[in-house]
Amino acid sequence: MVNFMSRLTMYLGKIKNRNAEDFYTNTVANEMGSIDSLMGGLSMAVGGIAAISLLVGGIGIMNIMLVSVTERTREIGIRKALGARTRDVLIQFLTESAILSALGGIIGVLLAVSLVTAGGAVLGLPVVIKPGIIILAVSFSAVVGIFFGIYPASKAAKADPIDALRYE
Repeated sequence: MVNFMSRLTMYLGKIKNRNAEDFYTNTVANEMGSIDSLMGGLSMAVGGIAAISLLVGGIGIMNIMLVSVTERTREIGIRKALGARTRDVLIQFLTESAILSALGGIIGVLLAVSLVTAGGAVLGLPVVIKPGIIILAVSFSAVVGIFFGIYPASKAAKADPIDALRYE
């Protein structure tokens, strides 16, 4: 291939009465390599933005759950005074965190599907939406909610019922 390219460059130089250095030749393979490199960089950038968004969203869930724990301190105290175990309170708040995150994931998926469908219609491109990816995205949202809900849930579960009942 290299031999062909150099011969082509020399031939073009003879036809146009120019030096071979005046021409630039490239192969489809070289162009594909450049495109692959560009797409790899773009994928890394999008992945970085997604990771930062996920972290910020997780911290937001944790803050919401901490406020929920603070606002419901008396409720936690009453439940524990009536016999709720530490595990029961922990599971309650982890479940709430998972549901909150899953609802956020569902809203995000609905927005994404709407935008992709509209974009496909405008550009005249076919759109393929795989249900497995949607299920994975919503499930991952719930897992992120559980992960970032661990600290608020454990704080609620460890609350002393007597102190919680005194809380105003």
